[in-house]
Amino acid sequence: MLAFNIFTTLYNELINFLSIGPILDMLRSGDYSTLKTLQGIQNALMPLIPVLLIIELFRAWVYRRFQVIDYKVQFLTYVFNRFLGQFISIAMVAWCVGTFQGFAPFQSGFTWYWLIYGYIVWEFAHFIYHYLAHKVRLFWCLHSTHHAPETMNLSVTYAHFLLEAPYADFIRTTICILAGVNPTLLFLIMFIDGTWGGFIHVGENIMKDGRMGFLKNIILTPSHHRVHHARNPIYMDTNFCNLLNIWDRVFGTLEHEKQEVPVEYGITREIDRSSFRDMYFGEIFALAKDVWKAPGIRNKFLYLIMPPGWSHTGEHKTAALARKRFLQQRGSGKSDLR
Repeated sequence: MLAFNIFTTLYNELINFLSIGPILDMLRSGDYSTLKTLQGIQNALMPLIPVLLIIELFRAWVYRRFQVIDYKVQFLTYVFNRFLGQFISIAMVAWCVGTFQGFAPFQSGFTWYWLIYGYIVWEFAHFIYHYLAHKVRLFWCLHSTHHAPETMNLSVTYAHFLLEAPYADFIRTTICILAGVNPTLLFLIMFIDGTWGGFIHVGENIMKDGRMGFLKNIILTPSHHRVHHARNPIYMDTNFCNLLNIWDRVFGTLEHEKQEVPVEYGITREIDRSSFRDMYFGEIFALAKDVWKAPGIRNKFLYLIMPPGWSHTGEHKTAALARKRFLQQRGSGKSDLR
């Protein structure tokens, strides 16, 4: 009986990871009418990222590029978050909708033009959350787990600190609801954005060149997101949008991948790639250490809200300064690097 229960638990976890439960239910019943509904289409597309991840793993194994260290911590993070983070995030979205919907000056409909409006608002909200996650050190502690892997593959999609999702959803949901995006439309946008947000982590094992031709001028491609995950000074703190690159263009944070500057993945702090503790909690421990040693309440507080790399001594090592120094060393300015 114990062995059966263990097998059942593992089977259910596999089904949940692959997101194929609704598809199996449909196959068992023989009723395919749900595919005519929006929910049915979403259920059919949900396995896309997990299946691509399996293909990526298989190709890495076939071409002898597979290394356990490239995937181990990401999967440990998925397992750790599986039992905690998702429920907090769902609760946060529901709370934001219930709390702020009454303050919206109008309510959007569920049409193609409202979808465009809603997506532009969503991308703005995503930009705000993502920008703050890189520019406020306390929020960076929540986001750095996602940037810690030093290779790019679809398993990075699952590498998130458990409190990042509710923090992100609070900002994104609140802005969208206050801007009049109705909840049904918002949930559709979240699904589209989540699917694309998973896909853009695709690694070189599946998509060698992630620029996607002319599409790179319209949307954020896997190439753009590889740049976003880079620790090269010229690439850090760029490409904060997820699908539409409109707000990166508006705020000057759009950066294309350069042939002469190969992407180096990871964060600037030296980490133990094989350590779940270091990749998941490392930045929190580093912040706590800086706060503890900082003189005075003001400096302790500033460590929480200033960008990563800020120091009360004035010896700053922020991404903005690293980028500025890099461009000065090149001597030709940003325009010559495009």
